[in-house]
Amino acid sequence: MPLIQVSLIEEVFTSEQKRQIVRKLTDAMVEIEGEAMRGVTWVMIQEVRSGEWAIGGQPLTTADVKALAASKNAA
Repeated sequence: MPLIQVSLIEEVFTSEQKRQIVRKLTDAMVEIEGEAMRGVTWVMIQEVRSGEWAIGGQPLTTADVKALAASKNAA
């Protein structure tokens, strides 16, 4: 039984986006291993508090990630 763990900074993704993440990751596993895996594929989303996730020694906040996404979408 596969367990897919996804860590996200809190309040970046909506409930609908998290449902899409779960659905698409499950679909990816089914594509690799076959339909029989759908019922036994677990996806766990864990949210990390804003500021408690860091890259290169620099904490990231919810606002940082949203600003990054906004600049990426504007490009």
